[in-house]
Amino acid sequence: MRPKSVTVVCWILIVMGAISLITSTLNHDNPMVKDLMAKSPIPVTLQYIMTYVGLIIMLTCGVSMLKRQNWARILYVCWSIFGFIVGIATSPMKAVMIPGIIVFLILVFFLFRPKANEFFKASETTVNGS
Repeated sequence: MRPKSVTVVCWILIVMGAISLITSTLNHDNPMVKDLMAKSPIPVTLQYIMTYVGLIIMLTCGVSMLKRQNWARILYVCWSIFGFIVGIATSPMKAVMIPGIIVFLILVFFLFRPKANEFFKASETTVNGS
């Protein structure tokens, strides 16, 4: 049985990903967003690509973790860490990242608690036939 904490984390990722996908798309032509993005050393087109790939990963991981896919938990953590490293290295507004890092750490805490580990490990033993 899936732990409630895993269910909550998955739905947070799905809802946050969907809302971010909508707001990112709506803010595509926002002059303030364009100005902020222009201050980064990363080309704006690559920033958009990374944003949308990240949101697709977030949504996919949320749905896949609901289906007991351990790879989704690992992918979510790895992609998020990659995103934070890139953001810290390139963002002109590093302090804005602090709330996101705190939320990420809380979600990771719940995704790797003993009950969550058992839940995801059970899917691996089923796949491996052990």
